[in-house]
Amino acid sequence: MIRLDRVADALPSGLDALRDEARSEGHRMLDTLATEWASGVQRFARPNEALFAAYFGEQLIGVGGITVEASIPGAMRMRRFYVALAHRRNGVGHALVAALFEHAHGRVITANVAVGSEVFWESFGFLPDRRDGRTHIRR
Repeated sequence: MIRLDRVADALPSGLDALRDEARSEGHRMLDTLATEWASGVQRFARPNEALFAAYFGEQLIGVGGITVEASIPGAMRMRRFYVALAHRRNGVGHALVAALFEHAHGRVITANVAVGSEVFWESFGFLPDRRDGRTHIRR
């Protein structure tokens, strides 16, 4: 059973293992998450922002956040989204996206999706839109 918890005071335990896995796949988004959290640059604390952790039992198996999109007034941006390889294609990503969509309240959402994950994001209505540091947009 997948459990989602909103992250508020501290990054979830188990993030280091998830970061290691992401790095082994060539992804640095969780390194950025940890660095920005530690420095206070990004805590997903502004109105409508959120960071969620996904668990299978007590094991952290995914994270995903949504923040204000600076390049489009009123829009939001998906950030720091990662699901453990062993738990992909079993609903974890969908559960995270659904929770984050609730925080967007129908606003435009942008994303900079990893190569190979385009079909996943496009299944939620994101369309290719390569500008201002993004690869996709959902209107």
